[in-house]
Parts: sequence; structure tokens; C-alpha cells
Amino acid sequence: MYRQQRPESNPHFPGPHLPYDQNSQPQGKRTKIPHKLDPQDQEKRPLPRQNVQDQSSQPFGSPPLDLQNQDHRQTQPHGRQQQGDHSQGPRIPRDRRTNPLTWLGAVFCAILWVVIIVGGLIVLIIYLVFRPRSPGFDISSVTLNAAYLDMGHLLNADVTLLVNFTNPNKKVRIDYSYMYINLYYETTLISTQYIEPFSAAKAESKFAYIHMVTSQVRLPKAESLRLQKQIESNGIMLQVKGIFRARSNLGSILRYSYWLHGECTILTAGPPDGVLIKRKCKTKH
Repeated sequence: MYRQQRPESNPHFPGPHLPYDQNSQPQGKRTKIPHKLDPQDQEKRPLPRQNVQDQSSQPFGSPPLDLQNQDHRQTQPHGRQQQGDHSQGPRIPRDRRTNPLTWLGAVFCAILWVVIIVGGLIVLIIYLVFRPRSPGFDISSVTLNAAYLDMGHLLNADVTLLVNFTNPNKKVRIDYSYMYINLYYETTLISTQYIEPFSAAKAESKFAYIHMVTSQVRLPKAESLRLQKQIESNGIMLQVKGIFRARSNLGSILRYSYWLHGECTILTAGPPDGVLIKRKCKTKH
């Protein structure tokens, strides 16, 4: 903070100690002429504000302030000069080359998306052209030749099945392979039969006779009592489950395979001429 100087200490301010001759100036416009100071007054004239402040703040025996400022500018750290340069304007980042792995990943993702889109379009076109449908599994007839219990819990049975495999597609041929038919009573597996592979042409049904024999299969006590009552009432309920692999041929090139599971619940009359009374079948992937 600078000290406020008194008006009489300023040489350019005409204080009351300066004489002023009113008759020496015209009456229209009066001008103020500063009075020349005596040598004694000039010695008492105060220094300028900046010099007074600089000399008062400068310690005794130190070099002049101009030399100190020059040395300070020469010894200023390089980092501060850089900061001063940065403050003059925004710094433009340098161009960096993209990592080749980034380009490779972007190209791979683009190719993957193209393959997915093209594959989806192909599948949609194939579905609209061929309209593929799942083949059906059904039982046309059942003959229960024998069914009895040894020792009250060992089952012996003889069953003949006529199984129907239906191809509902008019433009697709189906090949069957790895085919097994399982016969259950309640939750107990009592017989298994393998079927040779075959093909079903367009809109064609294939029949297969299956002879299943059960010998000395142990049943739980609850199931043994239930089977005995069904034999006496002339109505035995069995379950037939088929597992097979199907391949749909949409042409000489387009083929796809899948697993099918067929399940039928059948009700037959008592042996020896137990014919089919009722059935309920379903097929699922």
C-alpha cells in the first residue's frame, strides 16, 4: 500500500506557501503557475512513491533491485517458464497412432456381425421356403399277450407295439437313427428295444413292429399291488418312451440334426388278448 502524500509535500501541487499574483494574469482565464522551489526545498523533496517503497523494502548492503530482478529471471526454473507458456493458450494434444490390436479387434467384431446378420437372413429364407416341421411319434396298436406277477412283486410281461413315425413335411426328407423304445410301468423300466435306422420321404409315415418281453422285473410293493388290481379290473396302464435322432434334409447341401423325445401313455385290456383301449402321445425336441 502506498502512503497518501500530503498536498503541501507535492511539488506539482500549488500549496498555500506558493505566492500567486492575481494581477499578472488576464481576467478572462486564470492559470496556475507553479512556483520554483528553493534549493533547500528541493533537498527536502520526497522521492517518488515507487522508489521510496523499493528502497524501504531493500535490505542494507544488497545489490540494486534491477540487478536482483535480472538474476531472478535468469535463474528461474525451466518448469515455471513452461507453465507461463502454457498459460498463454490451450495445449493441442499430439496425434497418437492407434494400436494394431485395436484395429484387429474392430475388424473381427465387424466380420462377426456380418456373419450373424447373413446367417440370420439365410435361416429366415430357408424357413419361409421349406416350412420345416418336427416329425411325429405315435402308437397305432398294442397287444398285451401276457402279464403276471411271480412271488407277488416280480413282473413278467409280453407286449407287441405298432409304432408310427410320421413326416409331416412336404419338402423335407427325414432320416432316423439311434432309436430306442423304453417300456415303463409307473416309474419302473421293464423293457428296452432298439430300432434299426430308416428314412421317411416327404409326407410319408413309417411303421415299425416292436416286440417287448419283460422277465422277472422287480416292482416296488405299491406298484405291485396297483398292477394286481389293474389285471383283475381288465385295464392295465403302461408308458412308452422313445428317444431317437432325426436329420432333416432340405436338399443335397442343407441338412441339420436334432434329438426327439416321444412319449405315449396307453391303456390296454387284460391278457391274453389285451388290445389298445386308449392312448395319449406327444413329441418334443
